[in-house]
Amino acid sequence: MTVAQQGSGAGAGTVAPALEVRDLSLKIGGAQILENISFTVPTGQIVGVIGPNGAGKTTLFNLVSGVLRPTAGTVLLDGRDVTGRSVTQRAVAGLGRTFQTSSVFPALSVEENVRLAAQVAEGRAISLLTFPRRGDRASDRARHLLREVGLGDRMGFRAGDLPHGDKRKLEIAMLLATDPSVVLLDEPMAGVASGDVAGLTEVIRSLHTDHGCTVLMVEHHMEVLLGLVERVAVLHFGHLLALDSPDAVMADPTVQSAYLGETV
Repeated sequence: MTVAQQGSGAGAGTVAPALEVRDLSLKIGGAQILENISFTVPTGQIVGVIGPNGAGKTTLFNLVSGVLRPTAGTVLLDGRDVTGRSVTQRAVAGLGRTFQTSSVFPALSVEENVRLAAQVAEGRAISLLTFPRRGDRASDRARHLLREVGLGDRMGFRAGDLPHGDKRKLEIAMLLATDPSVVLLDEPMAGVASGDVAGLTEVIRSLHTDHGCTVLMVEHHMEVLLGLVERVAVLHFGHLLALDSPDAVMADPTVQSAYLGETV
């Protein structure tokens, strides 16, 4: 197996992939953090990213989402170059992201967190001072999404009081309120209790099956990742070592050699 098996960008008469990175590199000082990373994520696929700590996984997400700007290379969403666009502009273009650490508003209720995200998606100003009226679109959407992710009975709870698995579900509901077409999930199982893993896995699966999102996810919980993704990208010291089906990647001798003594 080689990285070349991943496929190239869209050609004449073909549909552009939902996400494509071309020769993406980041150099900070004298350190090469990522070098010439190229891959595509076809529309509707779930692709996993694995690698040991320091491999460049979160850095890759930061470059794709606009938190960092690359030293070289290009990021495309649906065939459109967004390399020079801000985080907000990429979000408007359809890119959503969660982070390793929880990013909810802890003092607000579960419903208010999602309502605010829905208001932003509608182009409205965020307002905590106006009590939502019956029939308010943002509030209706928030309640619908919270029921979808299994938090229908926790809408009035303070977000900061939720167990970690429910906070992850809340983050996904907030993400869905912005109507993303491409979603980046950065270690969604981190800190989640074992009893909550199955439910959260199904919520992640629903991003693909029910909402048609294209998903790129970093996850160290290999059983979860391999049960969700269609392809796996392996990062190693800032390079893309492999990109193929889960079975092919896990059986590849190059990957096994690179991770001898490591947990991928």
